[in-house]
Amino acid sequence: MEFDISLLSRALDAELQRRIDGKAKPLGSLGQIECTALRIGRIQQTLKPELSTPRFIVFAADHGASVAGISAAPRDVTWQMVENFLSGGAAINVFARANGIPLCLVDAGVAHEFGPRENLVDAKINPAGTRNYLEEPAMTATECEAAIEWGANIARGLVEAGCRFMGFGEMGIGNTASASLITHCLIGTPLDECVGRGTGLDDAGLARTRELLASAVRRANLTPDADVKAVLREFGGFEIVMMTGAMLAAAERGATLLIDGFIATASLLAASRIAPAICDYCIFAHHSAEPGHASQLAALGAEALIDMGMRLGEGTGAALAWPLVQAAVAMLDEMASFESAGVAMSDK
Repeated sequence: MEFDISLLSRALDAELQRRIDGKAKPLGSLGQIECTALRIGRIQQTLKPELSTPRFIVFAADHGASVAGISAAPRDVTWQMVENFLSGGAAINVFARANGIPLCLVDAGVAHEFGPRENLVDAKINPAGTRNYLEEPAMTATECEAAIEWGANIARGLVEAGCRFMGFGEMGIGNTASASLITHCLIGTPLDECVGRGTGLDDAGLARTRELLASAVRRANLTPDADVKAVLREFGGFEIVMMTGAMLAAAERGATLLIDGFIATASLLAASRIAPAICDYCIFAHHSAEPGHASQLAALGAEALIDMGMRLGEGTGAALAWPLVQAAVAMLDEMASFESAGVAMSDK
């Protein structure tokens, strides 16, 4: 599947910056709010951007390697948390409601049958989830392409319905390990520096997970310049790959992407290898406490809006950063200039 994502024009940048600098405040005094406002104006190619129909999407799937003890939580937690999402009791539900933003939940490959449910998109690639990447590739080439295509179609549908801001989250026991492997392979960060505690590994569990993931790297024997889809086939989760497709399609249609933490950024790393211009369309919501996230952000040349020591996933960082996005757009659209406010900054 091909994606046509163009580098954004900087033609309006100077005018956007003049508009921001002319507000009734000292130059640069609103810090990243100003940078965020300029970025959103650039994405929408206007001096007066709009906050139209934001959506949060949570992709869920199971990982075959989870049965090997790479996570502190049992595999069944994935489907149980999906039920929690559906009943409105998870952190992302709470934060999305607080912001008045609808949540779209996608079953990308959870090893459980939910049946038809309101607000659940059945995009199951494989009803058993991925295979155990400690023994074999996590998915086939056909499954990988199908996950990308499903994610792209979901995002395109949301954009066609008016969505211009899309936040991304995930759920899947074992997906922190998967994101660690993807990060290691794509940007070369030492594996031990990518692997964190995920769902709460103790020291012994963390050491065991690092050993298991190192064995997975040896099994796959990928070259440093391996194709991104080869990396996704070896170590990806269906929710991670589907999120990659959704990000690509959302950017292709001109939406602003709100990037959550470590796992969502692993999806973006993959997307940036397919279409480097995608980074122009991203706002990085928060700095995850997962150790590998700093390397991801550095590789993408990105700075996160907030750092609150979080590592939950689900898109919670994107939801918490949303009021800052609102503030940035409101500043650009509504804040008075010194001239309009009748404030004289010079007596000359």
